[in-house]
Amino acid sequence: MKKKYAVIIVTYGEVEKLTLRNLWPSSRRIVKVITSQIVNFPRLLVYLVADYRSTRHYIDWRLNNYESTLVATNRRQTDLISKNLGRYTEERSDAPDIRVYEAYYFVPPYLEDILRKVKKAYDGVIVVPMIPVESAFSCGVACQVVSDVYGDTRYQHVRLLNKLWQDSDLQRTYVDYLFQHVDQSYIRKGSRTGLVLVIHGTLVRDRAGNPPRVFTGLNETGEFFEMMKKRITSDSRNIFDSVRQGCMNHTTGGEWTSETIEKAFREFEAEGCDSVVMFPYGFFADNSETEYEARKLLETSPFRYKQYIRCVNGFPPFAEWLASRVAAEIESLSDIQKTFECLGNTKEIEAHAGE
Repeated sequence: MKKKYAVIIVTYGEVEKLTLRNLWPSSRRIVKVITSQIVNFPRLLVYLVADYRSTRHYIDWRLNNYESTLVATNRRQTDLISKNLGRYTEERSDAPDIRVYEAYYFVPPYLEDILRKVKKAYDGVIVVPMIPVESAFSCGVACQVVSDVYGDTRYQHVRLLNKLWQDSDLQRTYVDYLFQHVDQSYIRKGSRTGLVLVIHGTLVRDRAGNPPRVFTGLNETGEFFEMMKKRITSDSRNIFDSVRQGCMNHTTGGEWTSETIEKAFREFEAEGCDSVVMFPYGFFADNSETEYEARKLLETSPFRYKQYIRCVNGFPPFAEWLASRVAAEIESLSDIQKTFECLGNTKEIEAHAGE
């Protein structure tokens, strides 16, 4: 009998319909799961902070006619990955049955609910956090949820994709995507062009000046940037005179990464750049931090030409690459399960032999 595997494409999630009723539970989960890792809130204050955050976002987004596309994009990515995995199963007669689900940390369908749904119906699960650089605030959330649902059996039944940022195929896909979408019609002789690669910032020191107690992915963030910068500047298609990191930071918890978008813009100006391209490489799907906050900073910058290149979103080669990673992980999980089965059979034989 063929084995059955569930694949869960998970990201943070943002409300699709902008109402306070939708924002309240989402913000409360964010404060409980993420913010509470770096700031110790009393229980009552969690609700006050979350509801204040909801109200602030509601007013700001409503005034600026912003509606998040994150969930719609993740749903589209889920469909593309599912289609690519379908081709993988068609090519192999011994391939398992695979079903792909979407899930979110902060809006329904919640990751924990999907995991409980598939736990008894499938032989194994592949969880795919849609953030390239792991930290306690991204794939760390998925790790905790998997542990809560599966307990000690998680190593036998669940695999979680990680270290995606190190994958040379992803980096190559990023570079191809970037140069396919950059508009070169504005480039003129003697002009200088800067590229800011946008990523979520990380906590460097807590409010007491100490290293954070949780894993923030600080070193990985820096290494990922250096890898991408080297690939871009050494590419024959490169038209950028300067490539800089642009971190999106929060304001609570202590000191955050200093290489911000604003700093990159100031340095571009000092270098004489008159054109700037922004690409959020630290996110697989556009969200309020990329297509709203980061893009707003770009639009209000003083440069003559400005181009925002969206996240890889529905880029077919990206879905093909991620599906190939999932397929490899399914094979790895299948091998692990065969080992567990062999160990179980061996113990059973030994038990009967001792009778």
